[in-house]
Amino acid sequence: MFSEFKSFIARGNVMDMAVGIIIGAAFTAIVKSMVDDLVNPIIGLFTGGVDFTNNFFVLSGDGDYASLEAAREAGAAVFAYGAFGMAVLNFLIIAFVVFMLVRSVNKAKEAMEKQDEPAEETPKGPSELDVLLEIRDALKKG
Repeated sequence: MFSEFKSFIARGNVMDMAVGIIIGAAFTAIVKSMVDDLVNPIIGLFTGGVDFTNNFFVLSGDGDYASLEAAREAGAAVFAYGAFGMAVLNFLIIAFVVFMLVRSVNKAKEAMEKQDEPAEETPKGPSELDVLLEIRDALKKG
């Protein structure tokens, strides 16, 4: 059983998956930082720094709560439409940033592949048509 497990772990696809998960976690941290530290502040400039995460209404209970966190701590059932909207907006921003990064990587990869391809060489000497024409002319003479 141990040797079977060892051969399973030693397969390339399991190791590739492990490396992919580790790199994915590191990449997630980079993208999150890019969105939180670079993109969201720029969006905040255009929206006047408005944060919609605190927009909610209480579904049960008679409380008038100052914040969403206060309502949740009190145990009230809340419809947190602002937090959901911000989560959707952050997802769209993150998806766009990831799309742009993947697009850039793909373009760089294509450029590298183009450089690696050998240039087409023009054939040296007569073409096939020239040889056939010479044979035809030689047959006419002889």
